[in-house]
Amino acid sequence: MDTTILKDRFVENMRWDTNHRKEQRILIVDDEPMIRNILKIVVEAEGFKSDMAQNGKEALERLQANHYQMVLTDMRMPVMDGLCLLQHVKANYEDTPVIMITAVSDANSAIDALSSGACDYVIKPFNVSELRNKILSALERRKLILENKQYQRFLEERVQAQTADLRHALNSLENAYSHTLEALITALDAREHETQRHSKRVSEYTLIIARELNVPEGDLVDIDRGSLLHDIGKIGISDNILLKPTRLTEEEWIEIRKHPGIGCHILKGIDFLEEAAKLVLQHHEKYDGTGYPQGLAREEILLGARIFAVVDTFDAMTSDRPYRKALSYRIAREEIIRFSGRQFDPRIVQIFLKIPEEKWLETRAAVQAL
Repeated sequence: MDTTILKDRFVENMRWDTNHRKEQRILIVDDEPMIRNILKIVVEAEGFKSDMAQNGKEALERLQANHYQMVLTDMRMPVMDGLCLLQHVKANYEDTPVIMITAVSDANSAIDALSSGACDYVIKPFNVSELRNKILSALERRKLILENKQYQRFLEERVQAQTADLRHALNSLENAYSHTLEALITALDAREHETQRHSKRVSEYTLIIARELNVPEGDLVDIDRGSLLHDIGKIGISDNILLKPTRLTEEEWIEIRKHPGIGCHILKGIDFLEEAAKLVLQHHEKYDGTGYPQGLAREEILLGARIFAVVDTFDAMTSDRPYRKALSYRIAREEIIRFSGRQFDPRIVQIFLKIPEEKWLETRAAVQAL
């Protein structure tokens, strides 16, 4: 569904709710006719409709037959008391606020009712002005809660629509995926200004080591796609976090660490990217089990993801960053050796070290020339 239509519908619904106060209905529950009538006068003076019930059992029948925006109920009543009614309302009509009405002697019970889900309480004999304010305040809170829920639904529908659009686009690319996927990843790399062509470089680097390990050709395709798409989940990370020039807070790191799962979710269900999605999910796992999001270790981690961990670090160190120039091959090599057995699979590290520096430089130049 078009997101503009969703937004217009959201705004229209909110305007409707604001302009139709007289259509809101409040259920008044009290075993004393005089109290019921006073409450009815207060409620209807504010422009609301009202129905009345003389005990909790009768109130349940009213609730089943009508939709109410609020329940005002006495605490002590025959047949079914206010606390039992409160429990039923919260279990079955969670968006309906309940205000308890109680005598002074039951004030402690009213306070207990708050912990059971009551919105507020008033003590008899009540002040009409205070009661009116509490009714209006509770209904305003209800309105804000419903608006928030509806907005959350709007956002969820928008995300679902965007994800569906992306999945549809990816499915249609199965026969000619290579150039189109590379264009998509180039655009994502460009979003992080200092990492342009990073995804293509690491996919080529990963294939170099995979071929040295004699990985079957069919598996090479999945490793290539997974490496190329490894950061696609960053499409779901706010620019305020992704492009922040200063150190990230702990909360922002938590958001960043969600991108492998987001990426896997985006690709999940697309047949020709099913294996690639697994690499995307695991591309931040570490050989010693200290990585994320699953904390996998050693051979629990896909071979492609273990290869990727080495070349991703290599590319990051040998590329320019806003805060430093690219490091030399020698420094990157020493760092990878230092973390062998911790961050990296020692077997992969040994293969990396066997490949001449010139091979890496030639591959980098070829990618940059594309």
